[in-house]
Amino acid sequence: MEDTMKLKSRSLFWALIGLLWLLATVLDRLWWNSYSSVPSWDQADYLNSALDHGRALGFLSGGEWFGWKYLLDLSPKIPPLASLINGTVIAIVGDQPYQAAWSLSLWNGLLMISVASWCISLRGYLMALIATSFVAIAPALVALRTDYVLEIPLTAIVTFALWRLGCWWDPVKGGKWSQAFIAAFALTFSLLVKQSALLVLLPAVLWASFAALRRNDSTKYQLLIGFLLTVGLILPWFKHNWITTIGGTNRAVFESALREGDPSFWTIQNWTWYLKILPAQVGIIFLVVGMSGVLLCLYANRFKISIDGNQAWTWLILNLFASWVFTSLSPNKGDRYFAPILPVLIILLSRGLIEWHIWIIKKSIRRQNFISPIALISLFLSVFPASWWTEIVQMRSEKKKDPLLEVVRAAGGADPSRAPVTMIVVPSTPDMNQHNVSYYGRMNGGKLVGRQLGSSANDVQPLLEQGNLVLLAEGDQGSVRRSAEALDSAVRSKGIFEKTHVFPRKKSGSYSLWRRKSQAIPPISFADKFSDLATGLADGVKGLEKVFSEVAVQHMLDGHFSYRALVREKALRELSIDSQDLDARWSLALLAVLENRPNEAAIQFTFLEKLIPENPWPSSYRSALTLVGWNPWEAAAIAENALREHPESNLLMALRDLSSVLGGSLWRLPAAFHSVPKAFREVEQSSS
Repeated sequence: MEDTMKLKSRSLFWALIGLLWLLATVLDRLWWNSYSSVPSWDQADYLNSALDHGRALGFLSGGEWFGWKYLLDLSPKIPPLASLINGTVIAIVGDQPYQAAWSLSLWNGLLMISVASWCISLRGYLMALIATSFVAIAPALVALRTDYVLEIPLTAIVTFALWRLGCWWDPVKGGKWSQAFIAAFALTFSLLVKQSALLVLLPAVLWASFAALRRNDSTKYQLLIGFLLTVGLILPWFKHNWITTIGGTNRAVFESALREGDPSFWTIQNWTWYLKILPAQVGIIFLVVGMSGVLLCLYANRFKISIDGNQAWTWLILNLFASWVFTSLSPNKGDRYFAPILPVLIILLSRGLIEWHIWIIKKSIRRQNFISPIALISLFLSVFPASWWTEIVQMRSEKKKDPLLEVVRAAGGADPSRAPVTMIVVPSTPDMNQHNVSYYGRMNGGKLVGRQLGSSANDVQPLLEQGNLVLLAEGDQGSVRRSAEALDSAVRSKGIFEKTHVFPRKKSGSYSLWRRKSQAIPPISFADKFSDLATGLADGVKGLEKVFSEVAVQHMLDGHFSYRALVREKALRELSIDSQDLDARWSLALLAVLENRPNEAAIQFTFLEKLIPENPWPSSYRSALTLVGWNPWEAAAIAENALREHPESNLLMALRDLSSVLGGSLWRLPAAFHSVPKAFREVEQSSS
């Protein structure tokens, strides 16, 4: 009979959690269907990533499966898991932004299940219901469910991972193989959603690992297997994209912090930044009442953080503190970056409410059945209106429609029957930028992509020579540099482009679409000049600089990289006639580098080593690419062999010494400390 009652209460509890998720989802959908506007920069970028991955899996119109390497190409800076799942959702529900946002409801379901399950193990069903309710209505989490960014997926999977790591760590109930495997997969999936998961999970992983090494059971082997599993699943993506990932992280974290004026690490503002925004993120009444209840609880437990005699509270509280410290260490500050910590905080605050519930029952006899529920409902309602209503008021669409759809239609986007086209988007505003142009231009299998030029005065001439379609703005240009004015002026005044459409903006000004005149000089084909650019690599640093500058602009002018097929076809045709054709070998080598295929590039540089043995650069490129491909032993051997022919090459010496050290030959460290700086100085002098 008792087991039956427990089963009934458990079923009722999960039914209530399901109802909470359903109510939250209905309100989220009302917002998305009624009030959502066009996606801004970040939102459109994540939508594009989901669309790319859905196409790469062959689920969406306009795409097909080309293999794992092509799939990994699509996530050069941010791991692919969220985009893979979100792209699959788009394939099922549709590619309109409000349809794509269904994925946020699925991630929110995982978050609520994780919080509820964690709370059951800590205190029971009542606290689980309270915590899950506040997760559903916390203003910061509601805002993220109505914003297409990665923080809700990240928060959901990180909360799940932190809970499962705690289950494995538990000194009494932990240490099981099943717990270890679940924790390893949860940790892996968190890191494959976004690298910033480490800010929350790294201290937890270190603590759990240290505890496992101290135990006398099988947890040491579980730790090893879990580590190998995590590394094995993350390694394919990281190995393929590690350079762009590190570069992207530097721009997103450090350069962005400097640009936005975020507080310095050494200031009080840095360490109080997230504390100041907590009232707005979880609700001031919930925060004050919950935290005071936590203090009351700690007092009742003689300030032991193993509350209720449960060691799992120690895990939660210390990791909450460590997560705040690690997140504060990140130079780049933002409201949404604290989101992965909020569920853990809400769980702790919910325990504070439970403590007040206990205190009220102790102090009240006749009214105990009324006071506590009324208090909890009041707290709930104090947060509830602000959550959704604030979002609706702030984001309600204006009477005038966004011009984005009209711009895309006029440019031929969202039409799978049209040829691929690239539109240069000079302005950069929340309602019109290269990212949302690309997304709307590729919906329904369309082939229009948006790209931005104007960050340099050097962009003007390439645009005049090769551009076909340009979008300009009259009025506010958005977040662009002054050099964009020169580009704007050239398009309007040089007589190469003509204005074909004007689109009124919501507030003031307009956008205008410009096409290349039919009587203007035809665009220059980049494929025709690619060979000269590639053979310039034989000159070393100067040739590389020219490649970087020209290719960067070309990838804006040709967002579909259509030149690559033409270059490859021409090079292979020339090699079929003459296998020793230098231009063809250089072209194929450079193509492989641009496509992130270091092994294929190394093959071409091997041919070039034999064809032009007097030139040290093919060997230098081959050694560097082999090192990039995580084979330091072969890279060192290549450099060592090339030094016999080119003993004067400082770059080859540096590559040999650095590769040797990375391959385990630590006795080469003194040589590397000498040769690497020397090579850098030589490269800098060559480029000046």
